[in-house]
Amino acid sequence: MDDRQFRTAMGKFATGVTVITTELDGDIHGMTANAFMSVSLDPKLVVISIGERAKILNKIKESKIFTVNILAEDQQELSMIFAGQIKEPREVVFDRLDGKPVLEGACAQVACEVSVVHVEGDHTLFIGKVTDIHLEEKEPLVFFNGKYRELAKV
Repeated sequence: MDDRQFRTAMGKFATGVTVITTELDGDIHGMTANAFMSVSLDPKLVVISIGERAKILNKIKESKIFTVNILAEDQQELSMIFAGQIKEPREVVFDRLDGKPVLEGACAQVACEVSVVHVEGDHTLFIGKVTDIHLEEKEPLVFFNGKYRELAKV
């Protein structure tokens, strides 16, 4: 199989959309990602997968912290900003959770300390120990087949 076929197949898995943030030397950095999952309940662990070319990769390695912001359906623009799809400057408002930067209005904010770093292929997996969580009752932003979607009410 070629790379395009593989990417297309992986795009058939509907996911939520997250923005991963970290802070290093007083500067906040973020990127849009859908490679996120929970790992363990005891202890509470999650994993994120960051590509080797991502600017945030070394920032997370150095800071040893990250947050996962699970975006709400009204936060598509934030997803596009942190994916580099919107080039003109936009103001992004950050809040704090356990001293770590998070995005206001997300469905969930998950603050983490890096527990384990594992390089696999062209990505680095960061397993994070969850230090705090904040939840809001909102509908999630969904991504499927290369497009943003909405959940249907059943």
